[in-house]
Amino acid sequence: MKLHRRDFMKAIAGVVPLAGPASIQAAPSTPPIPIIDTHIHLFDPRRPQGVPWPPKTDKILYRPALPDRYQRVTQGLGIVGAIEIECSPWLQDNQWVLNVAARNKIIVGTVGDLEPGTPAFRKQFEHFHRNPLFRGIRYGNLWGRNLAAQLSRPAFVSDLKFLADAGMELDTANPDPVLIATVVRLTDQVPSLLVVIDHFPQLQFPVEKAARKTLESNLRALGKRPQVYIKVSELVHDSPLPRQFGFDSSRMSDRLNFYRSILDVLWDTFGEDRLMYGSDWPNSDHSAPFREEFKVVSEYFANKGRTAQEKFFWRNSIAAYHWVKRDPSQNLTSGAA
Repeated sequence: MKLHRRDFMKAIAGVVPLAGPASIQAAPSTPPIPIIDTHIHLFDPRRPQGVPWPPKTDKILYRPALPDRYQRVTQGLGIVGAIEIECSPWLQDNQWVLNVAARNKIIVGTVGDLEPGTPAFRKQFEHFHRNPLFRGIRYGNLWGRNLAAQLSRPAFVSDLKFLADAGMELDTANPDPVLIATVVRLTDQVPSLLVVIDHFPQLQFPVEKAARKTLESNLRALGKRPQVYIKVSELVHDSPLPRQFGFDSSRMSDRLNFYRSILDVLWDTFGEDRLMYGSDWPNSDHSAPFREEFKVVSEYFANKGRTAQEKFFWRNSIAAYHWVKRDPSQNLTSGAA
């Protein structure tokens, strides 16, 4: 059974799309498209203090996730740089990541963990902001925090304006309908702040009609706000949806077609200027090997044309993160900023 976009949107709430072919090999007459991975995590459970995440019980993730391993996993795919996203609420781990990044030129930026609205925020921010690799902070459905509740606090909103004035961005975490509605409010209150919504394919759409319409309305609103970027990270995941819509999850061709339907909705809502590639490595290992997930997005964008591929795989990441070029391979031309 083929899942048509119209039926998909009716069934799960009409959101955002992407779809397409197989690799980002350019035509023989053009150079290959370089890639910036905008979402990886770094941690090392061997540290004396351990790590707050992942837990020891996680047999897949509980081992060092460091740049040398990432480069082995991605060898030959054309990835020239990566942005590390915090995976620890410990203040000192912001510095630990920056120290690791300093020794590894594949890391072109980091997104740290700080808490706006607290008395120490601005001092802590100024300290880490001295490092040009520090590109923003992450705040959302993570570490027991509540972005919706915080937006009613003037001190929190003031600190986000401070973040925006410093040219930094805000990554959200783990979207749900409440978070999407909150980002609408946030961009109303702080319109100068760049916001990146991560793991968008993980968003679960309500079955209840009124809730679904509200989510659709909020997505349309965000689709009109150029300061909001969408990270196509954690795309392939364990989900009952493929089976629910008649796809055989065990068959790769069915899985690819299902995820292409989701990507099409993203494309229609946000367009080629707002979508970015992110792997969510190594957390993505829970769902699929790196190359399998990469194949889905590269196949999808192979049919979108060279310009759209360049925007998705590196240009849009420059606009969102203003990351630091650290290696000749990252001197991306063709109009790169």
